[in-house]
Amino acid sequence: MLLSAYAGGIFPMAEHRGDAELFWVDPRLRGVIPLDGFHISRSLAKTIRRGRYTITYDRDFAGVVQGCADREETWINDMLTDLYGQLHLARMARSIEVWEDGTLVGGVFGITLGGAFFGESMFSRSPNASKVALAYLVDRLRMGGFALFDTQFITPHLASLGAMEIPRSAYRKHLTDALALDAHFDRQGAVPDAYSLLQRNAQTS
Repeated sequence: MLLSAYAGGIFPMAEHRGDAELFWVDPRLRGVIPLDGFHISRSLAKTIRRGRYTITYDRDFAGVVQGCADREETWINDMLTDLYGQLHLARMARSIEVWEDGTLVGGVFGITLGGAFFGESMFSRSPNASKVALAYLVDRLRMGGFALFDTQFITPHLASLGAMEIPRSAYRKHLTDALALDAHFDRQGAVPDAYSLLQRNAQTS
C-alpha cells in the first residue's frame, strides 16, 4: 500500500510521534530539487573539501531515521519507523550518513521507485552536515540515472540549495516519466572523493 501510494503521488505522515495512525498527503504544490539545479555554495564546497566529515551509504539507516525523528515535533511515528525499516531491508529505502570522529552527526533518507527518489527527512547535529548529505545524495542520484528528487515540501534551507515548488499536475507528469526509468541507487559504487563530487556538480548545475 505504501509503495502504491508513492507511485500515485501521495505520501504518509503522522500527527505526532505517539500517534498510532497515518494520514495521506497530496500537496497542491510539490517540493522538488531539480537534479541539474542543485546549488553548492562556496562555504558548502569548502566544508566538503576540508574532509571534516566521513560519508557512508546505508551504514546506519535506523540511526538516520531516529536522528530525523529526534525533535520536539515529528511526523515519524512507530508505524512509519517500522515500515521504513522493512523497505530498507528490501533495498528500497536508502540513507546517506554523515560522521564526525565516528559519531553520526547528520543524514538523509528516502525511498526509491524506478527513477524517482522520495526524500523523507534529514537531520543535522553539526554545521552543514545535512547539506553535505544532500550534496552526496544528489550526486548519487545523478550517477544512478534518477530523474526526480521529491522533497514533498520546501523550506528556506532546501530553497537555498535549489529546491522549488511545482504544481501537482506537473509533479504527476514528472513522476510518471521517472517511474518508467531503470535507475539504480548503487550504480555509482563507492563514495566519491570531494574533488570528483564538486567537479561533477559544477558541470551539471
